[in-house]
Amino acid sequence: MMKGMIIKNMSFKVGQTLTIVGVAKPDSTNFAVNIGPDEQDVTMHINARFNAHGDENAVVCNSYEGGNWCEEVRDGGFPFQQGEEFKIIIEFTSAGFVVTLSDGSTINFPNRMGAEKYSVISFDGEARIHSVEIK
Repeated sequence: MMKGMIIKNMSFKVGQTLTIVGVAKPDSTNFAVNIGPDEQDVTMHINARFNAHGDENAVVCNSYEGGNWCEEVRDGGFPFQQGEEFKIIIEFTSAGFVVTLSDGSTINFPNRMGAEKYSVISFDGEARIHSVEIK
């Protein structure tokens, strides 16, 4: 399932905040951030779509478990620009994930797998990641 850059054996726990800064490539169609327990399953998939999978300028969140995608969540704005820097802040609460995008819009996404700690973050698509920070 996961390709692109993968960070393994890290610890992202309830009460922590993950901040990702990167730049979408000038010709980017989409990019994704994935958080999960391993390299196969994804509890939190954030896909910024400029023009991909039948969507234009949409942020789609989902989970991938046991080889299947679950129900999509489409909230928040679309602050991403091709060739421009972006910041995604993901707060891991007891209820789930609160994602804050560069324009201040938020997406609330449930912790569908129910774990209190995840150990894999991966990045797909056409973006260059500059920094990943967990506090």
